[in-house]
Amino acid sequence: MPHTTLTVFTLKAGQRRWGLAQMGTSPPVLRRVPGLRFFKLLGSGARNGFGLWPNLDRYGFMAVWEDEAAAAAFFAQHSLWQGYQDRSAEQWTLQLAPIKAQGLWDGQTPFDYATTMPAADDAPMAVLTRASISWPKTRRFWQFVEPTSAALADAAGVRAAIGLGELPVVRQATFSVWESTQAMQQYAYRDARHREVIVLTRREKWYSEELFARFRVLGSAGTLDGHDPLAGLLLGPR
Repeated sequence: MPHTTLTVFTLKAGQRRWGLAQMGTSPPVLRRVPGLRFFKLLGSGARNGFGLWPNLDRYGFMAVWEDEAAAAAFFAQHSLWQGYQDRSAEQWTLQLAPIKAQGLWDGQTPFDYATTMPAADDAPMAVLTRASISWPKTRRFWQFVEPTSAALADAAGVRAAIGLGELPVVRQATFSVWESTQAMQQYAYRDARHREVIVLTRREKWYSEELFARFRVLGSAGTLDGHDPLAGLLLGPR
């Protein structure tokens, strides 16, 4: 069964030039990794990823694997990932199973695969929203989305929220992890700012491509900002 992972890593001091270079040099290596079906190396912005200016100390790596064994082999043995580990002050890796996904990412549907994992309402879940922003709409996007996304981190029930992107300004994503489906739905349907952005997105056609996905969180390892955001919510490592 395919298997999805997301790793957020924060670089050690003095590694900014190395980290920025990996955005260009790592993809050719990753394309040759056995069992790696889809991947994206992602940058981050200021203010936990939601600012317009880049954060050169924090990056993300999202991947879909042929199976869980392929993912485990890469993280444990591959020389490229060893380099990331050596230069990171901390890493946080999530094991994910898609519950629902709609839309495209570079013309692909990476999370469109069946799983046997039930989506319990009281279990931790993650949400990914990703979009390519039309150049004429960038000003409107950042006018509304930057403050709204930054406020997401303070929503009731959210354990982590981070802004990631493939390119500054125009190719952006938000990844959030929630204590439960109920907590996520309460925010999505009741937060006025969030609802306003959804309406404006459709009415003004901000995006040339977009993707929305929900995931069950299967496992959490490592730390983000010094702690595991899901500590105490999962039964244990898989």
